[in-house]
Amino acid sequence: MFQVRVGGRTKGEGRGVHHKVIVVGAVEVRPRALDAGGKKRKKTVYAGRLRLRLAPNRSAKTLTGFVQENVLKGAVVRTDGWDGYDGLAKLGYAHEPTVLDGDGEKTDTHLPMMHIAFSNLKTWLLGTHHGVSQQHLQAYLNEFVFRFNRRFYPMTRIQLYLGNGTCFGTYLRDTLQRRVDSPDSMIGNKPDRQGSNLFGPNQ
Repeated sequence: MFQVRVGGRTKGEGRGVHHKVIVVGAVEVRPRALDAGGKKRKKTVYAGRLRLRLAPNRSAKTLTGFVQENVLKGAVVRTDGWDGYDGLAKLGYAHEPTVLDGDGEKTDTHLPMMHIAFSNLKTWLLGTHHGVSQQHLQAYLNEFVFRFNRRFYPMTRIQLYLGNGTCFGTYLRDTLQRRVDSPDSMIGNKPDRQGSNLFGPNQ
């Protein structure tokens, strides 16, 4: 789990970066199956389900609230050393914090997928949409999460498109919100409907 600031340079307001907003995220880290010869692959893990949310601040209330709404209690939660996460252990999570201090190697080891997800998000926002306003950012985050979580199942999206016709826009909006709110969609819960193996409390 991690949080970043999303935004860009604003002309006419002096040097530096202005109007950045906080996006908090969590991504599952899943183990890769052995190769055909029964040997470990070079990359032993990959990213599972992702959750992203626009956050008003980095307070403990905001960060722990996000975890409680999106991660199954008892799951391992890895974070940086920010003290806003300090209450996770008391809430029933196996909290593993590490002070990163800008160390890229340490970050890759401790949070192997979160920075990749955020990097892809920023590239998608700037490259595909050429930037978005804060007003609509959460909708774009929802779309990115929807695409990311179904990247291994392209037929699921095609069936969704074909099955809803002119009602697709309304259905997609409701589906995105329902999947975010549903207890079954929590990170660390049982396998999703595509049959993927998700991390449980002890994994």
